[in-house]
Amino acid sequence: MRTFRSRTRTPRIAGERRMLVAMAVDATGSGMYVPFSLVFFHHVTGLPFATVGLVLTVVGLLGLGALPLAGAAVDRYGAQRVQLLLYGVRGAGFLLYPFAHALPAFAAVALATAFGDRAFPAVQQSLLGEVAQGADRDRLQASSRALRNGGLGAGSLLASLVVGFAGDAGFTVAAWLNAASFALAAVLMRGVRAERQAPAEGAARPSAGYRQVFADRPFLGLTAVNFLNALGYSALSVLFPLYITTWLRGPQAITGIAFTLNTVMCAAGGVVIAARVRSRGARRTRSAALGSLLFAAAFAAQIVLGTIRPGSGIVLGGALLLIVVLYTLGELVHSPSAGALSVTAAPEALRGRYLAAYQLSWSLSAAVAPSLFTALMAADGRLPWLLLVVTSLAAAGGLLRLERALPKSAVQVAPVVPVASVAPIAAVPAAVAAR
Repeated sequence: MRTFRSRTRTPRIAGERRMLVAMAVDATGSGMYVPFSLVFFHHVTGLPFATVGLVLTVVGLLGLGALPLAGAAVDRYGAQRVQLLLYGVRGAGFLLYPFAHALPAFAAVALATAFGDRAFPAVQQSLLGEVAQGADRDRLQASSRALRNGGLGAGSLLASLVVGFAGDAGFTVAAWLNAASFALAAVLMRGVRAERQAPAEGAARPSAGYRQVFADRPFLGLTAVNFLNALGYSALSVLFPLYITTWLRGPQAITGIAFTLNTVMCAAGGVVIAARVRSRGARRTRSAALGSLLFAAAFAAQIVLGTIRPGSGIVLGGALLLIVVLYTLGELVHSPSAGALSVTAAPEALRGRYLAAYQLSWSLSAAVAPSLFTALMAADGRLPWLLLVVTSLAAAGGLLRLERALPKSAVQVAPVVPVASVAPIAAVPAAVAAR
């Protein structure tokens, strides 16, 4: 006589599969140009590299102006509507890029696309806050991060194949495939209905605007702490390649291997590591602080390696990859908890504005990191890593100090309470749809 064991499954939010597939599609499309954006836009538009680089820098800074506008729009219209609009803006931009051969046309298309790209992360974070609560937010944060890394890697590989077969024309094909990915993601996301909760009595109202955000010192502290951690996130893409080739004088191939290792670990282990952290009942502030400490350990290891500077390529390569593993573990522990912490610490009615302000910490670190790292590298190759050790330790300490000031519901993971539903594919009676 057979006995059957019942297996308990983690409850899923209605529409979660659509949402996760949309994230994967979006990331795959973005991966077709993000890893080599200068080369991509040079071939698509025919403009010189210097012109493309200058335009992308200027519109990237101007694109920061989209964040406060997007935050206010989310609070008024809901995150899903704004997200669908941004999909349309980004998709239209990549449809038009191959026709933007003149500088004014390229600048105009790039500016519109930059507005969409800068605002999108904050809007998506707001959407996660609308469709999930409690531990579901941490789980979706981990899933979105894993899908982002996996999609970027898959998109980069796909773009390489397209360009390999089609030559320069492949860049145009890649631009249109990216536009198609935004369209498909938008169609998928229309099947997820986010139900916004009415603000509790006495809670902040949208009419408070950004005054409420700037008056919330604990949240501003959380944003400042994230800026310190965001500098560490910039290290792998900005500092690591420069450090290997100039200070360590190692083979450039290690950079590609390190990126691949980081991507594979994030894609394969992100959800698993986040689940283990949640199962231990760790507070979000403490698990995020643990991630910061792992960052600090990895950066300190770079200083040691940069002092020893082994002559053997095998020893150097092995040591660098071990450091990348430690760094990636820090990322896997820190990212889901920090993301869910910011979403949950934001008041329901002003979540869009709050997360737009929080997103500025990522955007500013991305703008500051290249010049800061290169200036320190010019003096001593170990100085940037020393700075990152200090910023990571300061971030860990800041998170622990903010634990008492932040809302208890944000610090501690609450039980799962799904609050979203999927719009049926079949026709819905008007009386039901109006509910």
